[in-house]
Amino acid sequence: MTERDTARALAHPEPGEIRLEGVLHALSDPMRLSIVRELASTDAELACSDFVLPVTKSTTTHHFRVLRESGVVRQTYRGTAKMNGLRREDLQTRFPGLLDSILTAATADEDHHPADGSAAQDPPGGS
Repeated sequence: MTERDTARALAHPEPGEIRLEGVLHALSDPMRLSIVRELASTDAELACSDFVLPVTKSTTTHHFRVLRESGVVRQTYRGTAKMNGLRREDLQTRFPGLLDSILTAATADEDHHPADGSAAQDPPGGS
């Protein structure tokens, strides 16, 4: 790591410092949850610019900062790109099964309430 890279290093909580309420807060926002779902779908790190989010650049930066500071993602600079990786192993060690449960629930919720408004309808009279 060069001196310049050290100066650009971003602060991350150590695995033992990751707090449940911080993780749950970070994942409670639909935009941040969509970022995490995209990261979970690949083993690769993704640049911030790889995400197409319907918000301003400053709001996108805020969402990534919340995810990083809560311990959900690890961010590193590669040249001018800020790369993001899901801290799956750290989260699994700290809170076994939590991330997978949240991702499974998010998928089930999306299947039941799609963003395009074509939600699955419950039968008349309840279920």
